[in-house]
Amino acid sequence: MRVLITGVCGFAGSAVAEALLESLEGVEVAGIDNLSRPGSETNRARLRRLGVEFVHGDVRLASDWEALPAADWVIDAAANPSVLAGLGPGASARQLFEGNLGALGHVLDYCRGYGAGLLLLSSSRVYSIRALSAIALAVRDGAFVPRDEELSRHGIGVDFPVTPPVSLYGATKLASETLAIESGEAFGFPVWVTRCGTLAGAGQFGTANQGIFAFWINSHLRRRPLRYTGFDGTGHQTRDALHPRDLARLLTAQMRSGRQDGQRVYTAGGGTANARSLAQLTRWCDARFGPHAPVADPHPRPYDVPWIAMDNRDAARDFGWRVETPVEALLDEIAAHAGEHPEWLETSGA
Repeated sequence: MRVLITGVCGFAGSAVAEALLESLEGVEVAGIDNLSRPGSETNRARLRRLGVEFVHGDVRLASDWEALPAADWVIDAAANPSVLAGLGPGASARQLFEGNLGALGHVLDYCRGYGAGLLLLSSSRVYSIRALSAIALAVRDGAFVPRDEELSRHGIGVDFPVTPPVSLYGATKLASETLAIESGEAFGFPVWVTRCGTLAGAGQFGTANQGIFAFWINSHLRRRPLRYTGFDGTGHQTRDALHPRDLARLLTAQMRSGRQDGQRVYTAGGGTANARSLAQLTRWCDARFGPHAPVADPHPRPYDVPWIAMDNRDAARDFGWRVETPVEALLDEIAAHAGEHPEWLETSGA
């Protein structure tokens, strides 16, 4: 089996590539990346040592797709991953649309031409900001927790509202899901969509807008300024953490599935058991590295929501999939990497 990964030198793409090569006998992995994200260059040599066929190219350019080898499956991991993409001075909404939505047209043409299946990595941020913000929450052990028992136990599933606003970024991901599924139906290639929770692990590029677990741990260790932004400056905002190794096992199960109909969109994250707030993460860092207090900044940011954790029951039912990397092991891994790479924040462009 041959797999093509777009955005292969990003954190998700490179980690999934490595996991597939470790777990699938006989798999061949090729990938394309334009190396525009700070830090992505660091993954190119590692991937080549693993045997990944790397193509330096831009998925937004149709001509760059002509250099790519045929594949049985495409894992689309190339996107601007920040919910704040397209906002702020100097930001370009056009670049967001070109990278997250326009480039998908080339992916779909490739799949149609080679008869390749598509595994589209989507996002928890396709969900309605108003609906997420309206969840009734309590505070337990320094973290927001839904008062609704079903949400508190299981998290958010595919049926949660996607009514706008979802952010410019979320809109591109939601539109990508629809285009991908429609193209698969029209041209006869399989499509699986996975709405991922917060991906995290060693080697993740961390900034305040994305890669928050890596950013927080690296910044705490280096005594860089940290802020609890919004939500009264408490740090109670909470996300679940999913290791790409676990995501790769779900993608493998989807590739092996011969099912041609039925549900095509799934949610996958660390789940409520792997959910941590910034305040809890600070407490963990304090115990490991010594005290370092964030500054409270109660002013909200656009599109911020207080709590997200993904419901994995559909993936468990249909693919026998479950999260195997507990959040404590994931944090230990990030911390060990941070200790070995004192330059990581600069490498990440933070």
